[in-house]
Amino acid sequence: MFTFETLYLIMRTIEFREALREAMNEEMRRDETIFLMGEEVAEYNGAYKVSKGMLAEFGPKRIIDTPIAELGFAGIGVGAAVNGLRPIIEFMTFNFSLVAIDQVINAAAKFLSMSGGQYNCPIVFRGPTASAGMLSSQHSQAFENWYANCPGLKVIVPSNGYDAKGLMKSAIRDNDPVIFMESEQMYGDKCEIPDGEYLIPIGVADIKRPGTDVTIVSFGKIMKVALAAAAELEKEGISAEVIDLRTVRPIDYDTVITSVKKTNRLVVVEEAWPLASISSEIAFRVQKDAFDYLDAPIRRITTADVPLPYAPTLIEASLPNVAKTIKAVKDVMYATK
Repeated sequence: MFTFETLYLIMRTIEFREALREAMNEEMRRDETIFLMGEEVAEYNGAYKVSKGMLAEFGPKRIIDTPIAELGFAGIGVGAAVNGLRPIIEFMTFNFSLVAIDQVINAAAKFLSMSGGQYNCPIVFRGPTASAGMLSSQHSQAFENWYANCPGLKVIVPSNGYDAKGLMKSAIRDNDPVIFMESEQMYGDKCEIPDGEYLIPIGVADIKRPGTDVTIVSFGKIMKVALAAAAELEKEGISAEVIDLRTVRPIDYDTVITSVKKTNRLVVVEEAWPLASISSEIAFRVQKDAFDYLDAPIRRITTADVPLPYAPTLIEASLPNVAKTIKAVKDVMYATK
């Protein structure tokens, strides 16, 4: 058993993609029923080099290249899962998961319920989500709230490599289908992780920055925006508590509500379109369970309600950013009920 002091002494710095790879490698060494399947995961070492070296260690029966046929290989994964294996299915981008969404929503998510509890479907669907630069409308969509809407699925969106490794290991061991959503723009991010096994439980948020004046809630890549905004606000004497949801199904409402009862103000920041978003759900639950603690209306920052443009100036105008977040915080700080 590692103590905190031991962990501190043996922390090491690796990239986000390496943290994901370590999680998969460790789990595949532990359990021979686990395999990875997707486009370019084997011979090419992964489109983003997340699976680099895994073919050499585990061989072609467990690291499996597929044709460009998401519906087909997602279906193979679901069939394998209900027959005793534990697949990891990589989508090159979750934009392409729409081709396979019938297998995710109508098969994986419903097997346990429709079989009367006889068949679990322990499968992880993973890959990058949301915007990643100048990739235009069809490759820049955040579908976290889509999948989180479906009973039977768990949805994880980590913001850093430490969380990604611990949550990936938990996802692989989970007996329910898990959607694990990453960001192309984070694969090269550096992070410190301990040199030893650890798991992070699914459904538990994390307070990344304590504060007293306002609560900022986010998840995934947009946590960078939330934390940067909090750092700037501190210079102006505003103490922001920043909560990383880490999973958006299930949502850790208790951590959010406890924070709001302390700070009395809430801003939610996410990279999704505004209608039926995770921020909508958070805002509803907080006004339902902590309305009397609010000193100002809840503010949301989301992506503009348009297909994401190609031009970098329009991308910047469309996505959540630090300036928009700071403005929203100041709105709730100086608003009256």
